[in-house]
Amino acid sequence: MISVLVVEDEEITAEANRIYVERVPGFTVAGVVRSGGEALRFLRGTPVDLILLDLYLPDMHGLEVCRAVRAGGLMCDVIAVTSARDLAMVRSAVSLGIAQYLLKPFTFSALQEKLKRYARFREEAGQIIGQGDVDRVLGTLRGSSSLPKGMQQDTLDAIAAKLRSAEAGMSAQAVGSTTGMSRVTARRYLEYLVEIGSAVRLPQYGAVGRPELLYRMTPRS
Repeated sequence: MISVLVVEDEEITAEANRIYVERVPGFTVAGVVRSGGEALRFLRGTPVDLILLDLYLPDMHGLEVCRAVRAGGLMCDVIAVTSARDLAMVRSAVSLGIAQYLLKPFTFSALQEKLKRYARFREEAGQIIGQGDVDRVLGTLRGSSSLPKGMQQDTLDAIAAKLRSAEAGMSAQAVGSTTGMSRVTARRYLEYLVEIGSAVRLPQYGAVGRPELLYRMTPRS
């Protein structure tokens, strides 16, 4: 089992993250802490394989936690979790060896994919012989998710964010026009969100003609 430390100061979010991690086969939550100081004290007594680390903590920034972890010689990997869309922060995270970067708010499927990819990375890292193996293993960790052919994770995340901001739901036409893509392309992504259980279809009946189909994110997605 891959042991995970969840570091998140918001109680409800921390519990949701714990549940999400426990739902992924092969992973177990070793602990849940609410601050950087708690995380460092926990790690001194209980080594873990992976830290699911919120970057904005009440006592210190998550990147400071990473620096302290590296300075202490701890070999655990880190998935950084944050709402910041800051390229400089992403670069800092990469420079500290953070394995993956997950933007809030995220769906269970998004975290699940990160964890599955990390598990494959650990499994394949023991089979490195040459340069091709190195490239393959790093591609497993950082490569694109297992989305249907032609889909991009960034586009899917953008559409999911649009739906979260529209409590009443949005049509494929509305999503397409606000994201700069065609209705057909938007609908393909929306139908994928429905397929994986992150969204639902809502027929909107008007006075005349066929009902308009709206899409809305499911609770906790």
